[in-house]
Amino acid sequence: MKRTHLLQLAIRGAVVTLMVWLLIAAHESDAVAADQQARTRIVDSFDSGWRFLKADVAGAEKPDFADAAWRALNVPHDWSIEGPFDEKHPTSGAGGFLPAGIGWYRKHFNLRPDFARRRVFVEFDGVMANSDVWINGFHLGRRPYGYVSFRYEMTGHLNFGGNKDNVLAVRADNSRQPASRWYSGAGIYRHVRLVATDAVHIEQWGMFVTTPQVGRDQATVHVRSTVVNQSDASHEVALQITLIGPDGRSVQSAKTEPQTIPAGNSVDFHQDILVKNAQRWDLDRPVLYQAQAKVIADKRTIDDEVTPFGIREFHFDAATGFWLNGRNLKLKGVCLHHDAGALGAAVPLGAWERRLELLKQIGVNAIRTAHNPPAPEFLDLCDRMGLLVMDEMFDCWTIGKNAYDYHLYFNDWSRVDTRDTVRRDRNHPSIVLYSAGNEIRDTMKEDLAIRVLKGLIEVFHENDPSRPVTQALFRPNVSHDYNNGLADMLDVIGTNYRDSELLIAHQTKPTRKIIGTEQGHDLRTWLACRDNPQHAGQFLWTGVDYLGESRRWPGVAAGSGLLDRMGAIKPMAYERESWWSERPVVHIVRRVEPARATPADPGFEPLTRRQSQFADWNPKNAAPGERAAEIVEAYSNCEEVELILNGKSLGAKTRNADDSPRIWRVPYEPGTLKAVGKTKGQAVATHELRNAGKPAKIILAADRTKLTTDWDDVSYVTVTVVDEKGVPVPDAADLTSFKITGPGVIAAVDNGDNASHESFQASQRHLYQGRCVAIVKASASSGRITVTASAPGLVGSAIVINAVALPADRR
Repeated sequence: MKRTHLLQLAIRGAVVTLMVWLLIAAHESDAVAADQQARTRIVDSFDSGWRFLKADVAGAEKPDFADAAWRALNVPHDWSIEGPFDEKHPTSGAGGFLPAGIGWYRKHFNLRPDFARRRVFVEFDGVMANSDVWINGFHLGRRPYGYVSFRYEMTGHLNFGGNKDNVLAVRADNSRQPASRWYSGAGIYRHVRLVATDAVHIEQWGMFVTTPQVGRDQATVHVRSTVVNQSDASHEVALQITLIGPDGRSVQSAKTEPQTIPAGNSVDFHQDILVKNAQRWDLDRPVLYQAQAKVIADKRTIDDEVTPFGIREFHFDAATGFWLNGRNLKLKGVCLHHDAGALGAAVPLGAWERRLELLKQIGVNAIRTAHNPPAPEFLDLCDRMGLLVMDEMFDCWTIGKNAYDYHLYFNDWSRVDTRDTVRRDRNHPSIVLYSAGNEIRDTMKEDLAIRVLKGLIEVFHENDPSRPVTQALFRPNVSHDYNNGLADMLDVIGTNYRDSELLIAHQTKPTRKIIGTEQGHDLRTWLACRDNPQHAGQFLWTGVDYLGESRRWPGVAAGSGLLDRMGAIKPMAYERESWWSERPVVHIVRRVEPARATPADPGFEPLTRRQSQFADWNPKNAAPGERAAEIVEAYSNCEEVELILNGKSLGAKTRNADDSPRIWRVPYEPGTLKAVGKTKGQAVATHELRNAGKPAKIILAADRTKLTTDWDDVSYVTVTVVDEKGVPVPDAADLTSFKITGPGVIAAVDNGDNASHESFQASQRHLYQGRCVAIVKASASSGRITVTASAPGLVGSAIVINAVALPADRR
C-alpha cells in the first residue's frame, strides 16, 4: 500500500510539473505571437526546413506532391559543389568539370490567422539559375539570371491557421551548358526571407540615403522613401525619419509633410537632415549610421524599415584620379568571383571575412565583383571592413561568350536586373562605381553597343544618380571604343589590361576620367598606375583562386589569385604587399624562372599558371655541399634590406626607384636565410626561411576559436606538416584524416590544388605543398568541438573550438 501511495504521489507531481511547463510554453508562445503581431513589419528567415531533389520531376510544384523521401536541408545550398568532378561534364573547364542539371526545392510552412491582414512576400537573394517559383501550385514567376535578388508577393494564394499547410516550390535549372565562363554553382545558394507588411508600406528597396554635402563638422543626409499603397482606399501618410549614430543613439529626427497616396499608387517622400559632428565612413574607420523610417497613418506606425548608410564624399577627377573625404588615393583592388573553393557558391560570410582580412593585410582597399552582383551580405561586410567596391552587372550583353549564357535573356531582362540590383545596393557606402559589363563583344558593332550602353546608363543613373558608371572595355584598339563615342558615354573609362592605351586615351582627351578595371600582377602594370596621377587605380586578376575557367582537364580551377582557395597567401602576393602596404614589409622568396609580363591579350594566357616563386629554403636538387646558386628576391618597402645566411651577411641593397625586387644569387647551404628591412638605420621588419627536414608531425591552427550555430559562422582549421624542428615541409603530400567530436561538423575539406579531383565533402584530404584545411561549423550553441588530424607515420594533433550562443543582436 505504501509503495502504491508513493507511486500515486509521484504521478500527481509529474502531472503538475507537466501542466506548469505547458502553461509556461503556452505563455511564451503567446508572447512570441503577440510580439510578431505588434511588429509593424515582419522579416523572418526562410532558410531552414527545405526538401531537395537533384532531378526533374513532373508535378513537384503541386502542394500535394509526395516529397517525404526528399533530402532534408537548409539553404543556402549549392548542390553542384558536391561533385563529382568528371571530364565529361558539359560544364567543361569553364565550370570546373562539376555537374549541372535541374534541382527542386520544397518548403512546407504555416501562417497564423493574423497574416491574412497583411501583404506577404518571399525574397530570394539568388537562385542559380533559370528559377521558377510556385506557392500552393500558383506560379509566382521566373528569373533567368542567377546573380540577382528578387521578390514575389504570395498574398491571395496562402492558407492561414496552425493546421493549414503552405508549400513553396522552387525549380532551378542550369542544365543547358556551357552557360558560364567560371563555376556558377546550382540551386538556392543565397538566403531566403519571408516578409509581411501592412497594405501601405515602404516599397522593396524603396529607401535611398545619400550624403550630398559632407563638411568638416557637419553633413546633410538626404532620405528618399517610396511608399506604396496596396489597399483599396486612399491614405494620408507621413514618414518619421530618425538617424541612429554608430553608438546606437538617436542623432537627429525629422518628420515629412503628409501626402495622400491613392489606392494602387506610390509616392516618394524626401527629407534633408543636418547631422552635426558627423563621423565619416573611411577605409581605416568605416563608421556606419542607420536611417530608421516609420510610416505613420491615423497617428499610428503601420510600417518601418532600417537602412544602414555611411557619411562620406568621393569623386573621380580627370587629372588626379580618385578622392575620398578630401584625400587623394589609389584604388588598390582585386577582382573576385563569387565561389569560395570547397564551399562552392553558397558561401558563409565567415569565409569572406577571413579572405578580406587577408587581402587587406596585403594592402588591398577595393573589390571588383567580377562579373556579376554579389550577395547583399558581402556588401554589408565591405561596408563594415572599409573596402571600396566596383559593383558589376554582366559578363555579356546580346552577343554571348557561351551557347547558353545571359545573352539569351539580355533584351528581356537586362534593364530589370540592373534596376533591381542598383536599388538593392545603392545604400552601401562601400560602392563607388557601377560597371555595366566586362569585355563586352557587342562593342564590335558600334550602333548596337551605343544603343545598349545608353539604355543601361539611363537605368543606373535613374535609380542612383550619386555614383558613376564604368565598363571593363577590352582590346580598345580592335573595338575602337575610344574613337566611336562609346567610351565617352561612361562617367569613368575602364580598361582591362591595356593600361598604355588607357593613358593614351587620357592624353588625347584630358577631361577623361580613367581606371584600370582588370590588370595583371607584373611591375610594369603597377608603375603605369603609380606614376600617373590621372590613373585612379587598378583591380588585379584575381584576389583569390577560383573554381572553373581552368581551360582543360585535369585543371578544375584558375590559379591567378594572391590567395589560394584555402586563403593561404602566395609568394607572389608578397611583392604586391611591398607596393601597396603602408606598414614596413620585407619578404624573401626563391625564384626558379624569370618573371613574365602580362600579355596584352590575357585571354590567351593559361590561368593555371606555373608557380615560379617559393617562400621556402628547400630548393630541389640541392644537397648540402652542392653550392647550387639560388635566385633570392626580397620584396620590401624599406629603405634597405640586408640578407643573412646562417648568421653571415650577404650584403645590403637599397630600395629601387621602380620598386623592383632586390636580388641576390645565393649559393645554397642548409640553415636559415634571413632578411632584415631597415629604415633610417633601424630594423623595422624581418623575414626568414629555414630548410626543412623530413615530415614529422602535424600542427593545427584555427582562424576562429569560437563558433555559433549561425549559418554564416565557420572556422578554417589549417593543417601544416613540420619536421622535428617545427619547420614547415613544403612538399609534404600525406593523406590527412580528420575526426570531429562534440557539437560540430566538417562542412568541407580542401588543399588548394587546382588539379585535384578529391571530393570537398569528405573527412580526409591529401596535403598540397605541405598544407590542407578542414572547414568546421557548429551544430549546437554550447560545448567543445575537438578536431583531430592524423596521417600515417606522423604525430597527429588536435585543436578545440568552443561552440557558443548567438549574441543578442544576431538572433
